[in-house]
Amino acid sequence: MAAVSVNDAHRIAVPQLDMPPRLLLGPGPSNAHPRVLQALSSPQVGHLDPSFIALMTEVQELLRYAWQTDNSLTIPVSGTGSAAMEATLANSVEPGDVVVVGVNGYFGERLCDMAARYGADVRRIEKPWGEVFDLDEIGEALDAHRPAILALVHAETSTGARQPIEGVGELCREMDTLLLVDTVTSLGGVPLFIDAWGVDMAYSGTQKCLSCPPGLGPLTFGPRAVEKLARRAEKVPNWYLDLTAVSRYWGSERTYHHTAPINMNYGLREALRLVAEEGLEKRWERHRRNAQALWDGLEAIGLRCHVPFEHRLPSLTTVQVPEGVDAKRVAQTLLRDFNIEIAGGLGQLAGRVWRVGLMGYNSRPENVSRLLDALERAIMAA
Repeated sequence: MAAVSVNDAHRIAVPQLDMPPRLLLGPGPSNAHPRVLQALSSPQVGHLDPSFIALMTEVQELLRYAWQTDNSLTIPVSGTGSAAMEATLANSVEPGDVVVVGVNGYFGERLCDMAARYGADVRRIEKPWGEVFDLDEIGEALDAHRPAILALVHAETSTGARQPIEGVGELCREMDTLLLVDTVTSLGGVPLFIDAWGVDMAYSGTQKCLSCPPGLGPLTFGPRAVEKLARRAEKVPNWYLDLTAVSRYWGSERTYHHTAPINMNYGLREALRLVAEEGLEKRWERHRRNAQALWDGLEAIGLRCHVPFEHRLPSLTTVQVPEGVDAKRVAQTLLRDFNIEIAGGLGQLAGRVWRVGLMGYNSRPENVSRLLDALERAIMAA
């Protein structure tokens, strides 16, 4: 058989990669810390190499510190935060389980969608986007529905609202209900106490307050959640995210399941090491202090926040778009003229708010000043 020659006319010329130096002050991703970027470029080893297995243990220990938990099943899922979200539901929901979801934003809606796909009988409790649920409302929902799982979003990225979790775990235990909490925009930036609050399951992402690129999804299961997983009548209906198998890779056996993203775990280890070096209380206070400077600065230039002060997230602020201002045009101006990324609203808040993130490495006074100056100029030009 004659050899087939290469047709050079079909060769594709691609220029060298040259990405713009954006300041990412939207809802995520945030800019990765320089030390994280350096860690990502470390030499690759195999996913069962003794040095990588040692690193896996360090990542788990650091994650437990960041979440303030002793949960043995605490791992980074190989996928973004949405993969960790799905892993939580895939492993905990069995067909017919009643799952109550607090819907006060876009990611509450996503929890409903995912839970239903795994056969849950989803019962919604709802609040306007930007508001939160109080303990009485949660208690009434638990009493009315007697669910297997209650799912709440601690840090609603679509609204900038922080859902109080204190006291919810006690209510759930009275009803033999598992408490699942979305901490994607709070882990590493907002006070969070998994064990003290009685949270049974939580998930997060690497690209928000941890200042690591997207690609891993931290997840933690407490003893009650692990017990429910062990009692399942049927296999977890998602092979890749089945924690009964994945946990053997991340557990003492270190049994092969899939090829973990080696360099992403390098980056996560360094990101979590930065959290531990700074200390959680100092880190939380830094996020709070810089958020307050942003809120004061917004007020000084005539802008208002969407969420009441007592429930605002330090890591994510929703800013009301003034009457007559084109929200999309302002965001485009910030990106084009100032290299600053912010985002518009989602769902019910589309066109009504901008979403501004001050997360992890990006939560610094100079970024607050730079954004306020650029935002005022962009609004005047709109």
